[in-house]
Amino acid sequence: MGILSWIFLGLIAGALAKFIMPGKDPGGFIITILLGIAGAVLAGFLGSLLGWGKVESFDLWGILLSTVGAILVLIIYRQVKKSKK
Repeated sequence: MGILSWIFLGLIAGALAKFIMPGKDPGGFIITILLGIAGAVLAGFLGSLLGWGKVESFDLWGILLSTVGAILVLIIYRQVKKSKK
């Protein structure tokens, strides 16, 4: 169930990341949600490796970790898109 919960948390984290980091993103809201899923998967993987816990349940720590991952992925995405222009 781990990857499915990362995906669902990623949907929530992507929406929270968009709320925290407003602005016009290349690709719009759907891309931001997909980046949130990628961020949640990344945060869940790194959190498990570093011993911070697993993103497997819908608790405050899981949502926070997923949101931070989504924000990091969104920042990287914005920088990559900006440098290609």
